[in-house]
Amino acid sequence: MNFEVFSLGTSGMMPLPGRFLTSVLLRREGEMYLFDCGEGTQISLKKLNLSWKKISRIFISHMHADHVTGLPGLLMLSSQVDRTEPLHIYGPQRLGEYIEASRRILDMYINYEIIFTPVSEGLVFESDELTVNAFTLDHTKLCYGYSVVEKSRAGEFSVEKALAHKVERGPLWAALQRGETVLNQDGEPVSPDMILGPRRAGRKFTYITDTAYFPQLADFAHHSDILFCEAMFDSSLAADAAEKKHMTAAQAASVALDSESAMLCLQHYSPRYSDKQLKILETEAKSVFENTVLTRDRMCFDIPLKD
Repeated sequence: MNFEVFSLGTSGMMPLPGRFLTSVLLRREGEMYLFDCGEGTQISLKKLNLSWKKISRIFISHMHADHVTGLPGLLMLSSQVDRTEPLHIYGPQRLGEYIEASRRILDMYINYEIIFTPVSEGLVFESDELTVNAFTLDHTKLCYGYSVVEKSRAGEFSVEKALAHKVERGPLWAALQRGETVLNQDGEPVSPDMILGPRRAGRKFTYITDTAYFPQLADFAHHSDILFCEAMFDSSLAADAAEKKHMTAAQAASVALDSESAMLCLQHYSPRYSDKQLKILETEAKSVFENTVLTRDRMCFDIPLKD
């Protein structure tokens, strides 16, 4: 069961050659969720051969231009093919106004349903297999981070226990794995907890952008398998970061460390850093949290099942 994260754009404030504005895509079992949609998102999707038609949900953090300027083009692009499924978009209340104004002023032809849902802190979306939760960040305007958490899976099936409890091979084994109680060869009930091991935890992806550091960020990101976190500045510019309500690379690493995350992917870099100078951010973060990746545009990260 695949769980892949693609970095589509890593720049903050303005796009640079080879460094588009902030956007991250999560692909799980063919379904795709997009987090922010900065300028250049379409290009990265095309270069990675990712079908934007399969994007079912878009989650926007806040209404600063470097996080939403790619959205009108993506909406128009989606109208160029037959699409029967609705597109769900989540974000601050004003995002709905932005979508409607763009459609009206640009006279967009949209041949599918757009469903906008304003976000508040807490559960944003839930399916049979996962949840998406939002949490409020500390930025110059209302801004949200997001966590995607797979629901726990059934425990490992024990063939030895099934045979010991006289449960025949075949459909009854599948029923036990679905959580159903079955009758064995003697007509006695056998429940899943008698055959299956402990439930297995799902995977977690957390997306944090545009925020001043505060300790509770670690609570939101707790036990993330992969944490995408902004690293706008290095520590020599900590005063600028605080004033503009952004984080340094060291602060992003502190969030990863305190949250006991497995991997940190830095993103949303200030355009003041050239591609070579970005190593400053990587070195700083790694001094706090070793398993840090200096994320570049169009990198892909696979999150395997835990067991």
